[in-house]
Amino acid sequence: MIRRLRGKKAGDLFAQAAIWTILMVLLIVFSVPFLFMISNSFEEFSFVLPYPPKLFPTRLDFSAYRYVLSQPFFPIAVKNSVINTAVTVVLSVFISTLSAYGFARIDFPGRETLFKLYLFTLMVPSFLNIIPQFILLKGIRIPGTDMNLIGTRAGLILVYVATNVCGHTFFLRNFFRSLPDALSESVIVDGGGHGTIFFKVMLPLSKPAIGTMSIFALQGFWEEYFTAKVLVGANESMMTLPLLLQRLHGQYATRWEWVFAASILALIPVVALFILFQRKLVIGGLTQGSDKE
Repeated sequence: MIRRLRGKKAGDLFAQAAIWTILMVLLIVFSVPFLFMISNSFEEFSFVLPYPPKLFPTRLDFSAYRYVLSQPFFPIAVKNSVINTAVTVVLSVFISTLSAYGFARIDFPGRETLFKLYLFTLMVPSFLNIIPQFILLKGIRIPGTDMNLIGTRAGLILVYVATNVCGHTFFLRNFFRSLPDALSESVIVDGGGHGTIFFKVMLPLSKPAIGTMSIFALQGFWEEYFTAKVLVGANESMMTLPLLLQRLHGQYATRWEWVFAASILALIPVVALFILFQRKLVIGGLTQGSDKE
C-alpha cells in the first residue's frame, strides 16, 4: 500500500514536472518575437532588419520612441483609440449582458431559433461583411445634415458593437445558465421580477465573466485595423493607433525601429489593464453556498 502511494506521488510529480517544462518551452517560444521587437526598437536600421536577428539590444537609444511621440497624428490616434475602445466596450458589454440573460433565463417563443441565428453570424468571416456594412452606413443620414456615417466615430462604434454582440452573448449565456435556478426562484417568491433578478443577483455574480469578456473585447477593439481602415481611413481626424502603425511602413522601405517602438507603445495600455484586472478572470466556486436551503 505504501509503495503504491509512493508510486502515485512520484507519478504526479513527474506529470507536473512535464507540464511545467512544456509551459516554460512554450513561454520561451512565444516570447522570442516580443524580445526581438523590444530589442530592435532601440537600434537604428538602414531600412533592413539585422541578420542574424538580435534578441538583446547592443545599446539603449530612445530616438525611435521620440520620433513616434513627436508625430503630429500620435495624440489624435491615441485619443481616438481610447474613446472608440472605451465606448464600444461599455455598450457591447451592456447589450450583450442583457441579451445573454434573456437567452439564458427567459423562455420566449423562438428563443432557440434566434440564438441559432446568433451562432450563424459567428461563422461568417468578418471581412465578408465589410461591403454590406459600408453600404448600410452610407445609407444612414445624420439628422439635420446631408452627411452619412462613413468616416465618423458613431459609424465605427455602431459597427463594432453590432458585430460583437453575438459572440459576447454566446460567451455570457453559458455562464448565466450555469448559475443555480434557486437564486432566481427565491427572488420570484419574494415578489421580484426579471429586473431585480438581473441587477441584484445575476449581474453581481457574473462580474468575473464580464471582466474576462471585457478584457478580451478591449484588446480586440484596441488592435482592430481592417474595419477602421475601410470605414474611417480616409478621415485623418479619426485615425487610430493601428492605422498610425500602418502609416509608418514606407512605400518602398520601412524604418523598422519606428514600427517596433510604436507597437510597444500601443501594447503598454493593454498589458497594464490585463495585469490590473487579472483578478476579474472567471474562477470557480463563486456561487457555492449561495442556494437557499
